[in-house]
Amino acid sequence: MPGFEDVIGHEDILWHLKNAILAHKVSHAYIFNGEAGSGKRLLADAFAMTLQCERGGTQACMQCRSCRQAMSGNQPDIIHVTHEKPGTIGVEDIRSQVNADIAIKPYRSPYKIYIVDEADKMTVQAQNAILKTMEEPPSYAVLMLLADNVDRMLPTILSRCVRLNLKAVKDRLIKEYLMKKMKIPDYQADLSITFAQGNVGKAIKLASSDKFQEMKEEAIKLLGYMDGMELHDMPEAVKKIGEYKDNIQELLDLFTLWFRDVLLFKATQEAGELIFKDELAAVRKQAKKSSYEGLEEILNSIERARSRLRANVNFDLTMELLLLAIKEN
Repeated sequence: MPGFEDVIGHEDILWHLKNAILAHKVSHAYIFNGEAGSGKRLLADAFAMTLQCERGGTQACMQCRSCRQAMSGNQPDIIHVTHEKPGTIGVEDIRSQVNADIAIKPYRSPYKIYIVDEADKMTVQAQNAILKTMEEPPSYAVLMLLADNVDRMLPTILSRCVRLNLKAVKDRLIKEYLMKKMKIPDYQADLSITFAQGNVGKAIKLASSDKFQEMKEEAIKLLGYMDGMELHDMPEAVKKIGEYKDNIQELLDLFTLWFRDVLLFKATQEAGELIFKDELAAVRKQAKKSSYEGLEEILNSIERARSRLRANVNFDLTMELLLLAIKEN
């Protein structure tokens, strides 16, 4: 289990949680709201471990019995609510793991903490069940609800919780983590960050994903081959793209970023701001032979392909039209 020092960004939330500990004003219920990968679980786990730390303070010591138990996942007064049915937390999950347990005092900790991941997937009945606990909680109880979308939750629950909204983390902080902690190369970190849009979990996943790196290499290889491609080669190229059908939006993002790099380099002749710094020779070559108008048309064609796919236009036809537009421009 991580401590506060492992959290990347989210300074405002860390400030709030540490102040609550210092002022002895820890709430009985919190909602950590943010998209998947944004760091909700990390924050909740770090907060729980800090609250239970035997040395007190605003930072878990990582050495006391409670911290060691928390790090190994065996702290008896930190309960992670589980659910067997995928995508749904039922009323029995809440009744058996929260309502039936919360009256039992903590074993040896100041608090009894319940962390409910995917709390926005609680059924209405499950939400009403946990609401009963929120209305009259024991003095030692702390509920932490983790949600991707709080709009799915009952207003009566929201009104009883301290709501902490996770915001996008600065690219600079994510890049520092990827390069220093994970030893990710500069150009690879930049690409992952561009796709992640401030989501630390997504950036880490992309940076360490062999499949994503493979897709990037295939995209660049395909685009570099476009000049010499004949019409009879199109079906094979479309078939190759089809291997990434489940990740087609990410592949189109790669196309967009590539041609934006080409456009940027054509305008500035500088590599400093490029995403594909490791492909500078290919970017320079493409920029030399492409016109500004042609590059703009390619970028527009990629957006048209996105729209056609959303409208369920035939996949192969959409990709063939896109490749033709890239080849012609």
